[in-house]
Amino acid sequence: MDDYILEMRGITKTFPGVTALSDVNFAVRRGEIHAICGENGAGKSTLMKVLSGVHATGEYDGEIIYDGEPVRFSGIRDSENVGIVIIHQELALVPYLSIAENIFLGNERRGRSGLIDWNRTNAEAARLLAEVGLDENVVTPVGQLGVGKQQLVEIAKALSKDVRLLILDEPTAALNDNDSAHLLGLLRRLKERGITSIMISHKLNEIMSIADRTTILRDGRTVETIDMRDPDATQDRIIRGMVGRPIESFYPERESHPGEEVLRVEDWTVWHPTQDRKVVDGASFTVRAGEVVGIAGLMGAGRTELAMSIFGRSYGRNISGRLYVRGKPVKARTVAEAIEAGIAYATEDRKRYGLNLIDDVRHNVSAAGLRKLAKRGWVNGNEEIKVAEESRRSLNIKAPSVMSVVGKLSGGNQQKVVLSKWLFTDPDVLILDEPTRGIDVGAKYEIYQIINRLVAQGKAVLVISSELPELLGICDRIYTLSAGRITGEVPVAEATQENLMALMTMERESAA
Repeated sequence: MDDYILEMRGITKTFPGVTALSDVNFAVRRGEIHAICGENGAGKSTLMKVLSGVHATGEYDGEIIYDGEPVRFSGIRDSENVGIVIIHQELALVPYLSIAENIFLGNERRGRSGLIDWNRTNAEAARLLAEVGLDENVVTPVGQLGVGKQQLVEIAKALSKDVRLLILDEPTAALNDNDSAHLLGLLRRLKERGITSIMISHKLNEIMSIADRTTILRDGRTVETIDMRDPDATQDRIIRGMVGRPIESFYPERESHPGEEVLRVEDWTVWHPTQDRKVVDGASFTVRAGEVVGIAGLMGAGRTELAMSIFGRSYGRNISGRLYVRGKPVKARTVAEAIEAGIAYATEDRKRYGLNLIDDVRHNVSAAGLRKLAKRGWVNGNEEIKVAEESRRSLNIKAPSVMSVVGKLSGGNQQKVVLSKWLFTDPDVLILDEPTRGIDVGAKYEIYQIINRLVAQGKAVLVISSELPELLGICDRIYTLSAGRITGEVPVAEATQENLMALMTMERESAA
């Protein structure tokens, strides 16, 4: 039998005015874990959409050989029928349906009468959740889960089908280190069962640890496929292939000169909006001018909830505690009041909460600061364009013009638009929640440079990240959060992944 379960030959895919893929060749061996790397816009997701039938036969040039036979997919159901299952970066879940209903949506478990067998549905869903390591009741609405847990539901959904080739587009982008390690272990177990996996990822350390081979794409073309057992299969080699140049360091150097205290949070407590439990419990911390402070914690620790509750009480209920900006007490009962007080919050989910994807760069940049552009209730359109153009230049947003639709931009450029929006409000405190999630190594470096420029201007920056190396690389101090409580404060010079993890997993009694 042929060693290759999949071969894609001469794949070319164009969109109006753009060639997304140009004569791409890609082959996957049976039972391997094959990684795909490339900068945002390199064509990774487009290639997988061609494979899975999202882009149907006839919409691209080239051929696909699967299991030794040419295949023609007119839609995603055709590819699933032969055992190809894709989990997209944009999760395809219905928030108002339960976990079990989402797992078997379109693939319902029916009884003899033709009606859905709920006992069987829930039992099989529980088994799948145990397999992916998600400890949740299967009747919980998916909308009540964080984005990381929703990712695990998507993987359980994929496993519910008779999968032979599993495609994961940025599967760990929303996961912290522990959950990422769990998922990688799951992929290894699937490999032992004979399931082949293709993984698109920007996390090079994960690729180094799990991939058998790695294919690099750049500008819609195949650069090379690397056998990860080779001694020269290094992160530097992958980066050179991705960006066409070496990056001397993952994190740009910065001299730290913290100034006066800008943000002080004291005894901050937040209750869950629908459940009788504290999500944040008596948290206290400070951020100074010219300083990058990190918040580290496992999924469910309350990091995002802490940030959103500070930002105009946009999460939670019965919020108590004290908030000071530049020494002055701040109420910030609404988002507008938080902005007025000099606080900005860049969400972890830019596509859902951070941007209007069907609108242009211009309107997205000005959205949070329209008052600055309005006179007698009317927005000065020429001034709005000037502001957006200045953001496009200063943050190096790669877009044809400020009239370009944001949804058409790469992830890294979308994130720069989010930052532009909040920088236009001229905040004293900028809270960045997972600022480099789902973007490539080159764009990450640019985001870090932007953060360095902001602190050099005297801004106070608070960064929430699931990637401990990122916090260690860009922060001055790091606070750890466990079960809603601050369990430690560590200067970055004394911080290691090990001592941070020990604090992040501290039990409530120990943290008290």
